[in-house]
Amino acid sequence: MASIVTANFDRNNVTPIRRERTQISVRPVEFAGGSTRGAYRGRRRSRRVARTEPSSSIAKRVFDIAAASGALLFLAPLLIAIAVAIKATSPGPVLFFQYRYGYRNRRFKIYKFRTMRNDAGDVRGVRQTVQGDARVTPVGRILRKTSLDEIPQLFNVIKGNMSLVGPRPHVPGMLAADFLYEDLVPYYFQRHTARPGITGLAQVNGCRGSTAEFGPAISRIDYDLHYIERWSLRMDVMIIIRTIRKEFLSGSGF
Repeated sequence: MASIVTANFDRNNVTPIRRERTQISVRPVEFAGGSTRGAYRGRRRSRRVARTEPSSSIAKRVFDIAAASGALLFLAPLLIAIAVAIKATSPGPVLFFQYRYGYRNRRFKIYKFRTMRNDAGDVRGVRQTVQGDARVTPVGRILRKTSLDEIPQLFNVIKGNMSLVGPRPHVPGMLAADFLYEDLVPYYFQRHTARPGITGLAQVNGCRGSTAEFGPAISRIDYDLHYIERWSLRMDVMIIIRTIRKEFLSGSGF
């Protein structure tokens, strides 16, 4: 199994790549159940490898639908209470919509509870939220700190745009260390070989929030690719448990 690529990038030596990319990065990702090299040894081997890709797994999709549906039913009273609180404390819609990169670079509309003032929200998402951001409403601060603003993405999971666990979906044109993410990390688009997730391996390992520093920004992509290569339902369950403990209960967001 090939190791995950980690590199120290010099901002002055980064070679820009084509801004509008339609194909996945050439960096090979090895899926659980076989190597990339083995995938070319025969049709039977290729099919077995393909079945173990996260986005090709029927078991993962069934798990996503069942868990997301159950969570929505269980959290229905909380969803209603949050919607009322948002509507009562700031003018504007309850939900916030934004286009993100999805599976195979297809763009989709992501759902979140609105946490910013309606007149100050960034629909494109290029300007990232920072600690103490003045655009965030009082209710929004609580939602972001506890990650409860992400709950509406359960509808994205049921629709098939997202998975419970996978690389977090980024907005097109997202910046990392003042570069376009795909310019800083040449294999950036390889992360889109899996459906994006509400949570992921990068997030439970502390790679969330700002991407202003190039080291953590690169590490985030490497965690994403490691997840795709080593994926299993057991890993998904463990990441979900760690997310509940780290994000919802401890409140580490901003």
